[in-house]
Amino acid sequence: MSVILFLFAAIPVLIVAFGLWAALAYNKLVALRNRSIGAWSDIDVQLKRRHDLVGNLVDAVESYSDYESETLQAVVEARQVATGAVAAGDAAAAGVAEAVLGRRLGSLMAVVEDYPDLKANQNYLDLQRQLGGLEDALQSARRYYNAVVRDFNTRIQSLPDVLIARAAGFSERSYFELDDPGEAAAPQVGRGGA
Repeated sequence: MSVILFLFAAIPVLIVAFGLWAALAYNKLVALRNRSIGAWSDIDVQLKRRHDLVGNLVDAVESYSDYESETLQAVVEARQVATGAVAAGDAAAAGVAEAVLGRRLGSLMAVVEDYPDLKANQNYLDLQRQLGGLEDALQSARRYYNAVVRDFNTRIQSLPDVLIARAAGFSERSYFELDDPGEAAAPQVGRGGA
């Protein structure tokens, strides 16, 4: 009889313990999800700054080159696509679009090499410096975001948290990846000979 009484007394304790564990697991998942949202917001800010700088850079180059309209147009179009992907909040699409923008920007920098007056222009040099620093900040923000997403995705896939994650509707977040590992390095923005 005492065993039965013990079991009846233990059931509420187990229910309370399970409830506390579920609440703690849920709160940890919410915290990681919110950190990933905040980390994406940091990337979003850096990418918007990048897109503004690219626009200013295109304007600076455009005033010096009448013959490179195709290259400038490709950069402008890539910037528009990247801006749209970032605005949509889709990390995977933004990574692809940013990789294309990086390649187009590299083409633009190659064109700049043919314009010594532009390479000596203080406004262009300032934009070039800002873009280089921004690329470093963006790379750091991307690493942090991907680390938080990795931690979040791992938790929602691992026992026992997967039980809470599924019940609460948590889903995996996408990494902010570039399609070419070489794109992870900051683009060379006319440093050779400037």
